[in-house]
Formats: sequence, C-alpha cells, structure tokens
Amino acid sequence: MIQVKKEGIIISKTDLVFESDSVLNPATIKVNDDLYLFYRAVQKGNFSSIGLCKLSGPLTVAERYVQPVLSPLLDIESQGMEDPRVVQIDDLYYLTYTAYDGVNAMGALATSANLVDFTRHGIIVPVFSFTEFKNRAERSGALNEKYGRYAHDHIQIRKGKKVLLWDKDVVFFPRRINGQLYFLHRIKPDIQIVAINELADLTKAFWNNYCDHFSDHIVLAPKHDHEVSYIGSGCPPVETDQGWLVIYHGVHDTTTGYVYSACAALLDLNNPKIEIARLPYPLFAPGTAWELNGVVDSVCFPSGTALYEDTLYIYYGAADSSVACASVSLRSLLNELLKFKIDKP
Repeated sequence: MIQVKKEGIIISKTDLVFESDSVLNPATIKVNDDLYLFYRAVQKGNFSSIGLCKLSGPLTVAERYVQPVLSPLLDIESQGMEDPRVVQIDDLYYLTYTAYDGVNAMGALATSANLVDFTRHGIIVPVFSFTEFKNRAERSGALNEKYGRYAHDHIQIRKGKKVLLWDKDVVFFPRRINGQLYFLHRIKPDIQIVAINELADLTKAFWNNYCDHFSDHIVLAPKHDHEVSYIGSGCPPVETDQGWLVIYHGVHDTTTGYVYSACAALLDLNNPKIEIARLPYPLFAPGTAWELNGVVDSVCFPSGTALYEDTLYIYYGAADSSVACASVSLRSLLNELLKFKIDKP
C-alpha cells in the first residue's frame, strides 16, 4: 500500500465572526512563491463565505486575511459559498464553489485575472428538479436507483423555493484538452464530466441534450467498499506523464454514520472520459482525532493539492472543522495506481 504522511492541521477556526464555527475544504493554487489557500469559512448559523491565507512553502501560514475574500451576494448563494476549488487556465483563474440558498446546493463559478477581483457567473450546472432530470436521463437507459435515493424527488417546494437536483463539486481541469474546457461535477452517487468550447455553451439546450444522454457522461462510479455509498470530485486533476491524477472523496455508510475518505484514480490525458486506473483502497482515511471528531465526524474531504518536487501535498477538510494536509510521493503513487489498471473492454 502507498505510504501517506499526515502532516497535521494547517488552519483552525478563529474568534473572527466569519470563521467562528469552522474552516474546511480549501482550494489551493501556487502563484510565484506563494501558495494561496481559499477555504470555506463558516460562522454561526451555517453561513459560509470564502476566506484566504497564503502559505510560504507547503505547510507554513505566512499571511491570513481577517475578512472573507468572497461573500454571498446573489440569491442563489444567500446562505453561503461553500467548498471552493481553483485552477488557472490560460490567463484566467476559475474558482468554482457550491452556491447554497438554504434549499438548493448548486455548482457555481467566479473568474479572476488576479485572484483579487472576481466576476461571478452564477450556476453553471443543470437546473432541474429530480423528476425533470430523471425523465430525461432515463431516455438513455435505466438510472441507478441511488440517484433517486439521494434526491428530494418527493418534495417540490420548500421555503417557497423549487427544490432542485443538487449538483456539487464542480472541478475544472487546469488546461484545455483538445481545445476544450473540461470539468467534473457530481450528482450523487457518481462523478460526471463535461466538455465545452466556452462557458457560453452551458445553455438550457446544452443541458437538455446532456441529460438525454446522461449515462455517456458518467466518468467514475462507486466501485470499492470504502466508496460504496457515493463518490464526489475532490482536487483539480493533476497532469502527469501517466494521465490525469484525480484525488476524489469516497463515502461509505456505517452504523455510526458516513465515513469520507480520500481516493485516487487516473484518467486518460487526451480523453479524460476514460478511466485508466483506480486504487482499490483509500489513499487515506479518517484516523486521527481531528479527522474522527468534529462538526461532522469521520471526514477527510480532499479539495486542493500543491506539488513540491516529487512530494504531492493534499489539503483537505478534517471532520468539517479544520483544514489539514497529507503528503505522498507522486511517483510512488503513480506506480501504485498502475498496478490496478482498468481492463479495456
């Protein structure tokens, strides 16, 4: 099994109002000598904004902002901006997050040229009720019954709002592939993939057609015991000579609740719809006190990485309470993954 080092907690909550309840699930990106860490900051009442700290090297906090860098402005994010991820594509930064309005949780996007001034693009995932989604998705074959189990298909209106299909964990690939933008997203229980020429392609007609052929867009589905309940996109894919390394979260149910682990897979460089390999065991799982006990127990939620020479640092939310880090040799991880290549049909 691959050797992973738990580096410990990077940041915890403070007495500042915007992050007085918890900090978790960070986005990371290297800019010159700084590692930017955008994190979900939660204040009392489960109201989330996005905080920022800068690291000097992979583990040392050099600067931490005392105010959020992004706070809810739009109705769709009125209860919070959650779980950011960030990549740079060409000269633009793409920061995705979950917009939560108190009823619906949907993937949204903000872009920036400088990581200071952001343009919000709103929701970029399909906006359907579960029934609308199911009717379209089953045109291409029977839908896994778990889609219905995890959806609110028996509820139409809540708090005066239409209840939508939750679509979270939007994660862009960090460059265009064959001229197209690719991103992962998650409608439980699987991870789906999208390829577009430009953001403007994400129209109602696009999503109608996408859902009409929904089974074609499932890139990863639960496979092993540690991810049997559902999986979700995690860190932005890391480009390697063996393929796109995808660190995602896998979830399994126990008598005491769900357990979230960090998992690893490889996707084809030129066609990331193709899975090359997957670890049959968790890359790492809750085991320390800060991962086992918190706002939500037994959670390792990976959402950002940084590569320093051969060491891949993986930043994750620990028990929905703090931001922690684990590290692994990238070459060793790739070699281990290649032991579990997927047989081509």
